[in-house]
Amino acid sequence: MPPTTTAPARSRVLTGDTPTSTGLHLGHYVGSLENRLRMQDEHDCYFLIANVHAFTTLADKPDDIRANTLGIVKDWLAVGLDPDRSTFVLQSEVPAIAELTFLFAMLIPFNKVMRNPTLKTEIESKGLGDSYPFGFPMYAVGQCADILAFRPEWVPVGEDQEAHIELCRDVALKFNQVYAGVGNRVPPEEHVKAGGVFPIPKARIGRVARLVGTDGVQKMSKSLNNAIFLYDTEKQVQKKINGIVTGRASATSPIDPANALIQYAEAFLPRERADAIKADYAAGKEVMDGHVKAEVGAAVNALLAPIRARRAELETPDGERRVLSVIRDGVRKANRLAEETLAMAKKAMRIDFVVRTIST
Repeated sequence: MPPTTTAPARSRVLTGDTPTSTGLHLGHYVGSLENRLRMQDEHDCYFLIANVHAFTTLADKPDDIRANTLGIVKDWLAVGLDPDRSTFVLQSEVPAIAELTFLFAMLIPFNKVMRNPTLKTEIESKGLGDSYPFGFPMYAVGQCADILAFRPEWVPVGEDQEAHIELCRDVALKFNQVYAGVGNRVPPEEHVKAGGVFPIPKARIGRVARLVGTDGVQKMSKSLNNAIFLYDTEKQVQKKINGIVTGRASATSPIDPANALIQYAEAFLPRERADAIKADYAAGKEVMDGHVKAEVGAAVNALLAPIRARRAELETPDGERRVLSVIRDGVRKANRLAEETLAMAKKAMRIDFVVRTIST
């Protein structure tokens, strides 16, 4: 019997985070979380915790990965992502993702995976050299399965993840052409109507495509010790912002428009105020960096205050129970859709010999 398909009443969205640290930072907030908050009212949203992918760099630290996984769910809830309006997906509990990863790996040349600029950047920034496990490049294929298992139309990501979405689009296009008989001249947006299993997902970049870290050099990252976390205290936030180097010789010297302090002013202050600060710097007026840092710090802390309070509630025993309940509920819903997708893919590939069900 052919699998039934779930046609969403609203367009579907999939995005997520890898638990390589205890929580998320401001770069995540302006790059993706803001989009998620808006989209959960308008779309059928699936938010994925990629805890299996965390093993690519933390394979010897399973306790850390578990704690980080719970920390990300707490951050999501604290920010305002609502499991009653969206689905929280724990990657390790959705077996269809692993199966699709293996199947998709047959469609992508290895050298194409290794040319992925995001993958190359991560290898360099994390100093992995040639010592990374085979699973590290494999996770680029796994991200395609993370996304396509839920057949989304949109994937909200930061600018640095856009290359992964392009790889995902390539996989979906090729699968539909090879196994579902979609012609190579069919436009991407017409693939499902033409009989394709997978829609060709589109990236949606956040308000700030790439927020620089407090070091002023690399993008804000959990692993580079240049991040302001959503759970940082007021003092920690202000101390990190105070540590930003502007490189000015005096209070009337110019400032690089790409400097981290300017980026944070543009991201977290009202537009009129940020424009006024930039204009004063450009005009050579006397501007005290410390005053600007205090203003930016106050704005960031005002944003984070309610998030901090809600996260603190989740650190209690009742909060921990709620987090686990949210994960369990999300896994049940996620498996229903992912198993449906896998059945559709296996039918297209002529390997649909049995019908299975997942009990959770």
